[in-house]
This record gives sequence, structure tokens and C-alpha cells, in this order.
Amino acid sequence: MTDTAPTRRIANIHKAPFTPFVYPDGVALGDAILQLDADKPLGEGFHVYRMPAGMRTRRHIHNGHEQFLILEGQLIEDDGTVFNPGDLVFYADGTEHNSYTPDGCLLAVHIVGPETPTE
Repeated sequence: MTDTAPTRRIANIHKAPFTPFVYPDGVALGDAILQLDADKPLGEGFHVYRMPAGMRTRRHIHNGHEQFLILEGQLIEDDGTVFNPGDLVFYADGTEHNSYTPDGCLLAVHIVGPETPTE
């Protein structure tokens, strides 16, 4: 991330290093986040989220709305819904689900608050 303006941060999603995501209980599944707002906890607010091939998220409940745009790859929800590049998805506060990606995926995400794992 580089820029000369002290109030601006710029990162290229294809070149910038992503930070591995680790749940508060220490579980790491191989997913990673690129987030420019250091005032928010990792994975909250706006960020780019990368899931490796074969990854399944932990089942969780949303504490606030979540919206995401599939940039690359495919994401399959636990109810069988398949999301592809260009799909814009909204989950309301209180939604419980988990997701799987067969070949890996990249998402632009906005999450209002932390997710609570249910498993």
C-alpha cells in the first residue's frame, strides 16, 4: 500500500499482501483479507476477502448486515445457492449460514459488525 497523501491508502487487489484471517478463538482456515481501514477490526467494514480452493467457512450468524460482490470464482451457500462473478449479495442482520468455494474466490465485502461462529 502506497500513496503520498497521508489521508489516503491505495492497494491493488492483485498485488497487495493479504492478511490471514484468524477467528478470535484461534481457528484459521486459510482465508485472507485486504483491508485499508486500520481503525476497524480485521474483517469488519469494507474489505476484499480471498478464500482458497476447497475452503468452507465456519457456520456463523451476522451481527449487522453483510453485502458482498463476487469478483472471481464461485461461492456456494449451505442452502445450495451458487454465486458467480458479478453477483451482488445482501444478508440481513441475524442471518445464519456458511459458504464453500470449490476453486477459490475473491469477494469485495462490507460487514457492519463481527460474525459469531455457531460451530
